Amino acid sequence: MVDRRDLPVTHVDGPAPEMAVSRDIIKRGEIVAPVLIALCGVIWGGDGAISSAYGIVIVLANFALAAALVTVTAKISIGVMMGAVLFGYLLRLGLIFLAVWLVQDAAWISFPALGATIIVTHLGLLMWELKYVSLTLAYPGLKPTDSPATDSTTSTTSSPSTTLTHD
Repeated sequence: MVDRRDLPVTHVDGPAPEMAVSRDIIKRGEIVAPVLIALCGVIWGGDGAISSAYGIVIVLANFALAAALVTVTAKISIGVMMGAVLFGYLLRLGLIFLAVWLVQDAAWISFPALGATIIVTHLGLLMWELKYVSLTLAYPGLKPTDSPATDSTTSTTSSPSTTLTHD
């Protein structure tokens, strides 16, 4: 008889930590958006503020799309998820290019503000999120607010779990 644990993992059942992380990044992006927009407005004027807002929307949509691709495809198969991550990255880069290309001749566009916002927002939100992401298998995704080690009322058996399914 074959032990199911010896078979390769084919897909992932259970919670989707990537969606929780993406929602958290978007929430933080909404917090810093007014500051970035105001800063770009001071530096580049009204066009800079509008361009910054447009850039923030592009970045937050990019994070949401990345998480959605992983969440949907992980439930189908690990191979499909790997393909979605690789080609999804290329697709998302293409969508960012398209979003910028579509407004290249608009009167309100400020490319320095848009470019700075896209770069700073992507990197800044990822660096900020590193503080809140758990790097343990017991709590994939975001760190729990109350750690079982510090909270005696929480049982370690109640931790969230992901089921790896073997076919």
